[in-house]
Amino acid sequence: MEQKSKYETVFVVNSTLGEEGVQAIVDKFVSLIESNSEVESVNVWGNRKFAYPIEDLTEGYYVLVKFASGHDFPTELDRIYNITDGILRSLIVKCEQ
Repeated sequence: MEQKSKYETVFVVNSTLGEEGVQAIVDKFVSLIESNSEVESVNVWGNRKFAYPIEDLTEGYYVLVKFASGHDFPTELDRIYNITDGILRSLIVKCEQ
């Protein structure tokens, strides 16, 4: 059996996509994480202002997900974040046990 580690990921969605566009991306990533790991919690922070503009935008839609998975999945998740239009920033952090 593969050893599972705990992770946290935060991703920021382009809020100019509209309510439906943002929700579609959030649902896509939450279901992707659920199908490849054990989700501990999903915390939607909603629209927040940036400290500095990102791609000429001043705010984005934030989502925090805590999950446990094997060591291969976070690498794949990061790859998918990077190729998805509408994701402005993402971060995956391995948590202490």
